[in-house]
Amino acid sequence: MSLARYFDKRKEADEIRAREIYRYRICYLFLAPYAVVFVLFFVAPLVISILYSFTYFNILEPPRFIGLRNYINLLLADDVFLIALKNTFIMAAITGPVGYIAAFLFAWFINELPRYIRAVVTLIFYAPSISGGAYMIWALIFSGDAYGYINGVLMNLGILDQPVLWLTDPKFMMPVMLIVILWMSLGAGFLAFIAGLSTIDPTLYEAGLVDGITNRWQELWYITLPNMKGMLMFGAVMAITQSFGVADVTIVLAGFPSTDYAVHTVVNHLIDYGSIRFEMGYASAIATILFLTMIVCNAVIQKMLRRVGT
Repeated sequence: MSLARYFDKRKEADEIRAREIYRYRICYLFLAPYAVVFVLFFVAPLVISILYSFTYFNILEPPRFIGLRNYINLLLADDVFLIALKNTFIMAAITGPVGYIAAFLFAWFINELPRYIRAVVTLIFYAPSISGGAYMIWALIFSGDAYGYINGVLMNLGILDQPVLWLTDPKFMMPVMLIVILWMSLGAGFLAFIAGLSTIDPTLYEAGLVDGITNRWQELWYITLPNMKGMLMFGAVMAITQSFGVADVTIVLAGFPSTDYAVHTVVNHLIDYGSIRFEMGYASAIATILFLTMIVCNAVIQKMLRRVGT
Protein backbone atom coordinates (compact mmCIF):
# COMPACT_ATOMS: atom_id res chain seq x y z
CA MET A 1 0.00 0.00 0.00
CA SER A 2 1.39 3.38 -1.01
CA LEU A 3 1.79 6.20 1.48
CA ALA A 4 -0.81 8.35 -0.31
CA ARG A 5 -3.37 5.52 -0.21
CA TYR A 6 -2.67 4.98 3.50
CA PHE A 7 -3.35 8.65 4.30
CA ASP A 8 -6.50 8.57 2.17
CA LYS A 9 -7.82 5.61 4.18
CA ARG A 10 -6.96 7.37 7.44
CA LYS A 11 -8.81 10.49 6.27
CA GLU A 12 -11.83 8.41 5.26
CA ALA A 13 -11.86 6.65 8.62
CA ASP A 14 -11.65 9.98 10.47
CA GLU A 15 -14.57 11.34 8.45
CA ILE A 16 -16.66 8.26 9.25
CA ARG A 17 -15.79 8.59 12.95
CA ALA A 18 -16.72 12.30 12.91
CA ARG A 19 -20.09 11.50 11.31
CA GLU A 20 -20.76 8.82 13.94
CA ILE A 21 -19.94 11.24 16.74
CA TYR A 22 -22.26 13.86 15.27
CA ARG A 23 -24.98 11.24 14.81
CA TYR A 24 -24.85 10.28 18.49
CA ARG A 25 -24.20 13.81 19.78
CA ILE A 26 -27.18 13.64 22.18
CA CYS A 27 -25.73 10.52 23.80
CA TYR A 28 -22.39 12.24 24.30
CA LEU A 29 -24.23 15.21 25.78
CA PHE A 30 -25.79 12.98 28.43
CA LEU A 31 -22.40 11.40 29.13
CA ALA A 32 -20.68 14.78 29.44
CA PRO A 33 -21.48 15.45 33.16
CA TYR A 34 -19.99 12.12 34.23
CA ALA A 35 -17.01 12.59 31.89
CA VAL A 36 -16.30 16.03 33.37
CA VAL A 37 -16.54 14.73 36.95
CA PHE A 38 -14.37 11.70 36.10
CA VAL A 39 -11.66 13.86 34.54
CA LEU A 40 -11.69 16.46 37.32
CA PHE A 41 -11.78 14.11 40.31
CA PHE A 42 -10.04 10.97 39.02
CA VAL A 43 -7.83 11.56 35.99
CA ALA A 44 -6.53 15.02 36.93
CA PRO A 45 -5.56 14.07 40.55
CA LEU A 46 -3.83 10.96 39.23
CA VAL A 47 -1.76 12.92 36.74
CA ILE A 48 -0.95 15.62 39.31
CA SER A 49 0.09 12.98 41.85
CA ILE A 50 2.48 11.39 39.35
CA LEU A 51 4.00 14.79 38.59
CA TYR A 52 4.36 15.63 42.30
CA SER A 53 6.14 12.31 42.87
CA PHE A 54 9.19 13.80 41.12
CA THR A 55 9.26 16.83 43.43
CA TYR A 56 9.86 17.84 47.02
CA PHE A 57 6.58 19.40 48.14
CA ASN A 58 5.66 20.19 51.74
CA ILE A 59 2.55 22.30 50.98
CA LEU A 60 4.12 25.42 52.54
CA GLU A 61 6.66 25.86 49.74
CA PRO A 62 6.32 25.55 45.97
CA PRO A 63 7.14 22.06 44.57
CA ARG A 64 10.83 21.61 43.77
CA PHE A 65 11.86 19.10 41.12
CA ILE A 66 14.19 16.40 42.49
CA GLY A 67 13.92 13.71 39.81
CA LEU A 68 13.83 10.09 41.01
CA ARG A 69 15.06 10.83 44.54
CA ASN A 70 11.69 9.98 46.15
CA TYR A 71 11.59 6.59 44.43
CA ILE A 72 15.23 5.86 45.27
CA ASN A 73 14.65 6.68 48.93
CA LEU A 74 11.48 4.57 48.99
CA LEU A 75 13.05 1.45 47.54
CA LEU A 76 16.58 1.71 48.94
CA ALA A 77 16.46 3.73 52.17
CA ASP A 78 12.95 3.44 53.63
CA ASP A 79 12.89 0.23 55.69
CA VAL A 80 9.36 0.91 56.93
CA PHE A 81 8.08 1.14 53.36
CA LEU A 82 9.61 -2.24 52.54
CA ILE A 83 7.91 -3.72 55.60
CA ALA A 84 4.64 -2.10 54.53
CA LEU A 85 5.09 -3.44 51.00
CA LYS A 86 5.66 -6.96 52.32
CA ASN A 87 2.60 -6.76 54.61
CA THR A 88 0.45 -5.42 51.78
CA PHE A 89 1.46 -8.23 49.43
CA ILE A 90 0.79 -10.83 52.14
CA MET A 91 -2.68 -9.42 52.74
CA ALA A 92 -3.40 -9.10 49.02
CA ALA A 93 -2.11 -12.59 48.21
CA ILE A 94 -4.32 -14.18 50.89
CA THR A 95 -7.43 -12.02 51.20
CA GLY A 96 -7.68 -11.13 47.49
CA PRO A 97 -8.01 -14.63 45.95
CA VAL A 98 -9.70 -16.20 48.99
CA GLY A 99 -12.19 -13.33 49.33
CA TYR A 100 -12.86 -13.36 45.57
CA ILE A 101 -13.53 -17.10 45.44
CA ALA A 102 -15.57 -17.01 48.66
CA ALA A 103 -17.70 -14.14 47.35
CA PHE A 104 -18.44 -16.06 44.14
CA LEU A 105 -19.21 -19.34 45.91
CA PHE A 106 -21.53 -17.65 48.41
CA ALA A 107 -23.26 -15.83 45.54
CA TRP A 108 -23.59 -19.10 43.62
CA PHE A 109 -25.13 -20.90 46.60
CA ILE A 110 -27.42 -18.00 47.53
CA ASN A 111 -28.66 -17.70 43.95
CA GLU A 112 -30.28 -21.14 44.33
CA LEU A 113 -32.48 -19.97 47.21
CA PRO A 114 -36.08 -18.79 46.78
CA ARG A 115 -36.44 -15.15 45.77
CA TYR A 116 -37.39 -13.56 49.10
CA ILE A 117 -35.02 -15.66 51.17
CA ARG A 118 -32.25 -14.81 48.67
CA ALA A 119 -32.84 -11.06 49.22
CA VAL A 120 -32.55 -11.41 53.01
CA VAL A 121 -29.44 -13.60 52.88
CA THR A 122 -27.80 -11.23 50.37
CA LEU A 123 -28.34 -8.33 52.76
CA ILE A 124 -26.84 -10.34 55.63
CA PHE A 125 -23.70 -11.16 53.62
CA TYR A 126 -23.31 -7.64 52.24
CA ALA A 127 -23.93 -5.82 55.53
CA PRO A 128 -20.37 -6.28 56.96
CA SER A 129 -18.85 -4.27 54.11
CA ILE A 130 -21.04 -1.22 54.82
CA SER A 131 -21.23 -1.44 58.59
CA GLY A 132 -19.24 1.30 60.29
CA GLY A 133 -19.40 -0.37 63.70
CA ALA A 134 -17.95 -3.69 62.56
CA TYR A 135 -14.45 -2.71 63.68
CA MET A 136 -15.69 -2.13 67.21
CA ILE A 137 -17.17 -5.62 67.32
CA TRP A 138 -13.86 -7.17 66.29
CA ALA A 139 -11.97 -4.96 68.75
CA LEU A 140 -14.15 -6.38 71.52
CA ILE A 141 -13.77 -9.95 70.30
CA PHE A 142 -9.95 -9.72 70.19
CA SER A 143 -9.53 -7.43 73.20
CA GLY A 144 -6.24 -8.11 74.98
CA ASP A 145 -7.74 -8.42 78.48
CA ALA A 146 -9.83 -11.10 80.18
CA TYR A 147 -13.02 -9.37 79.02
CA GLY A 148 -12.27 -10.02 75.35
CA TYR A 149 -14.52 -12.75 73.99
CA ILE A 150 -11.72 -14.91 72.58
CA ASN A 151 -9.60 -14.63 75.71
CA GLY A 152 -12.61 -15.22 77.97
CA VAL A 153 -13.68 -18.38 76.15
CA LEU A 154 -10.15 -19.82 75.97
CA MET A 155 -9.47 -19.06 79.65
CA ASN A 156 -12.76 -20.62 80.74
CA LEU A 157 -11.88 -23.74 78.78
CA GLY A 158 -8.47 -23.88 80.44
CA ILE A 159 -6.58 -23.42 77.17
CA LEU A 160 -5.04 -20.12 78.33
CA ASP A 161 -3.67 -19.15 81.72
CA GLN A 162 -3.55 -15.43 80.95
CA PRO A 163 -4.98 -13.13 78.29
CA VAL A 164 -3.27 -12.93 74.90
CA LEU A 165 -2.58 -9.50 73.40
CA TRP A 166 -4.11 -10.31 70.04
CA LEU A 167 -3.96 -6.75 68.69
CA THR A 168 -0.56 -5.68 70.03
CA ASP A 169 1.57 -8.82 69.86
CA PRO A 170 3.25 -9.02 66.41
CA LYS A 171 2.90 -12.82 66.42
CA PHE A 172 -0.89 -12.63 66.34
CA MET A 173 -1.65 -9.33 64.65
CA MET A 174 -1.38 -10.46 61.03
CA PRO A 175 -3.63 -13.56 61.40
CA VAL A 176 -6.23 -11.45 63.21
CA MET A 177 -6.18 -8.80 60.47
CA LEU A 178 -6.54 -11.45 57.78
CA ILE A 179 -9.62 -12.87 59.52
CA VAL A 180 -11.25 -9.45 59.82
CA ILE A 181 -10.41 -8.41 56.24
CA LEU A 182 -11.78 -11.66 54.82
CA TRP A 183 -14.98 -11.25 56.84
CA MET A 184 -15.46 -7.75 55.45
CA SER A 185 -14.49 -8.56 51.86
CA LEU A 186 -18.03 -9.53 50.73
CA GLY A 187 -18.77 -6.17 49.20
CA ALA A 188 -19.48 -4.84 45.73
CA GLY A 189 -17.94 -7.90 44.07
CA PHE A 190 -20.43 -10.13 45.90
CA LEU A 191 -23.34 -8.04 44.63
CA ALA A 192 -21.89 -8.13 41.11
CA PHE A 193 -21.78 -11.92 41.22
CA ILE A 194 -25.38 -12.08 42.46
CA ALA A 195 -26.44 -9.77 39.62
CA GLY A 196 -24.47 -11.74 37.03
CA LEU A 197 -25.92 -15.08 38.12
CA SER A 198 -29.48 -13.76 38.00
CA THR A 199 -29.11 -12.60 34.37
CA ILE A 200 -28.05 -15.95 32.88
CA ASP A 201 -30.73 -17.37 30.59
CA PRO A 202 -32.15 -20.59 32.17
CA THR A 203 -32.56 -22.12 28.71
CA LEU A 204 -28.77 -22.33 28.46
CA TYR A 205 -28.78 -24.91 31.25
CA GLU A 206 -31.51 -26.88 29.47
CA ALA A 207 -29.42 -26.84 26.29
CA GLY A 208 -26.41 -27.96 28.33
CA LEU A 209 -28.31 -31.01 29.56
CA VAL A 210 -29.10 -31.93 25.97
CA ASP A 211 -25.43 -31.51 25.00
CA GLY A 212 -24.23 -33.88 27.73
CA ILE A 213 -23.60 -31.82 30.87
CA THR A 214 -24.19 -34.17 33.80
CA ASN A 215 -23.47 -32.23 37.03
CA ARG A 216 -23.47 -28.76 38.57
CA TRP A 217 -19.70 -28.33 38.32
CA GLN A 218 -19.83 -28.82 34.56
CA GLU A 219 -22.68 -26.28 34.44
CA LEU A 220 -20.52 -23.88 36.40
CA TRP A 221 -17.47 -24.25 34.12
CA TYR A 222 -19.11 -24.45 30.70
CA ILE A 223 -22.20 -22.23 31.14
CA THR A 224 -22.17 -20.06 34.27
CA LEU A 225 -18.62 -18.69 34.19
CA PRO A 226 -18.43 -17.94 30.43
CA ASN A 227 -21.74 -16.05 30.59
CA MET A 228 -20.70 -13.74 33.42
CA LYS A 229 -17.15 -12.82 32.43
CA GLY A 230 -17.97 -9.12 32.74
CA MET A 231 -19.04 -9.55 36.35
CA LEU A 232 -16.02 -11.72 37.05
CA MET A 233 -13.77 -8.94 35.73
CA PHE A 234 -15.55 -6.35 37.85
CA GLY A 235 -15.30 -8.55 40.93
CA ALA A 236 -11.58 -9.05 40.29
CA VAL A 237 -11.02 -5.28 40.06
CA MET A 238 -12.92 -4.74 43.31
CA ALA A 239 -11.00 -7.55 45.05
CA ILE A 240 -7.66 -6.08 43.97
CA THR A 241 -8.68 -2.58 45.05
CA GLN A 242 -9.85 -3.77 48.45
CA SER A 243 -6.87 -6.04 49.13
CA PHE A 244 -4.28 -3.39 48.22
CA GLY A 245 -6.22 -0.57 49.90
CA VAL A 246 -6.28 -1.99 53.44
CA ALA A 247 -5.75 0.77 56.00
CA ASP A 248 -8.75 1.56 58.21
CA VAL A 249 -9.00 -1.89 59.78
CA THR A 250 -5.32 -1.89 60.84
CA ILE A 251 -5.54 1.65 62.23
CA VAL A 252 -8.69 0.98 64.28
CA LEU A 253 -7.68 -2.44 65.61
CA ALA A 254 -3.87 -2.31 65.83
CA GLY A 255 -3.19 1.41 66.21
CA PHE A 256 -1.20 3.79 64.06
CA PRO A 257 1.52 2.76 63.67
CA SER A 258 1.07 -0.85 64.73
CA THR A 259 3.54 -2.59 67.04
CA ASP A 260 6.84 -3.13 65.19
CA TYR A 261 4.93 -2.19 62.02
CA ALA A 262 3.60 -5.77 62.03
CA VAL A 263 0.48 -4.87 60.01
CA HIS A 264 1.65 -1.55 58.57
CA THR A 265 0.47 -1.31 54.94
CA VAL A 266 1.41 0.86 51.97
CA VAL A 267 -1.75 2.91 52.44
CA ASN A 268 -0.85 3.42 56.12
CA HIS A 269 2.56 4.66 54.96
CA LEU A 270 0.84 6.96 52.47
CA ILE A 271 -1.40 8.39 55.20
CA ASP A 272 1.64 8.90 57.44
CA TYR A 273 3.55 11.00 54.91
CA GLY A 274 0.57 12.64 53.23
CA SER A 275 -1.75 13.50 56.14
CA ILE A 276 0.62 13.73 59.12
CA ARG A 277 4.05 14.78 57.85
CA PHE A 278 2.69 16.65 54.78
CA GLU A 279 5.55 15.44 52.59
CA MET A 280 3.31 15.41 49.54
CA GLY A 281 6.01 14.61 46.99
CA TYR A 282 7.08 11.51 48.91
CA ALA A 283 3.45 10.53 49.51
CA SER A 284 2.75 10.91 45.78
CA ALA A 285 5.63 8.52 45.01
CA ILE A 286 4.10 5.97 47.39
CA ALA A 287 0.71 6.39 45.73
CA THR A 288 2.24 6.01 42.25
CA ILE A 289 3.99 2.76 43.15
CA LEU A 290 0.77 1.42 44.69
CA PHE A 291 -1.21 2.45 41.59
CA LEU A 292 1.23 0.78 39.18
CA THR A 293 1.26 -2.39 41.28
CA MET A 294 -2.53 -2.56 41.20
CA ILE A 295 -2.57 -1.98 37.44
CA VAL A 296 -0.10 -4.82 36.82
CA CYS A 297 -1.97 -7.23 39.11
CA ASN A 298 -5.27 -6.28 37.50
CA ALA A 299 -3.89 -6.92 34.01
CA VAL A 300 -2.51 -10.34 35.01
CA ILE A 301 -5.75 -11.44 36.66
CA GLN A 302 -7.92 -10.26 33.77
CA LYS A 303 -5.70 -12.17 31.34
CA MET A 304 -6.23 -15.30 33.44
CA LEU A 305 -10.00 -14.78 33.64
CA ARG A 306 -10.29 -14.46 29.85
CA ARG A 307 -9.32 -18.13 29.61
CA VAL A 308 -12.23 -19.25 31.82
CA GLY A 309 -14.60 -21.48 29.95
CA THR A 310 -12.50 -21.43 26.74
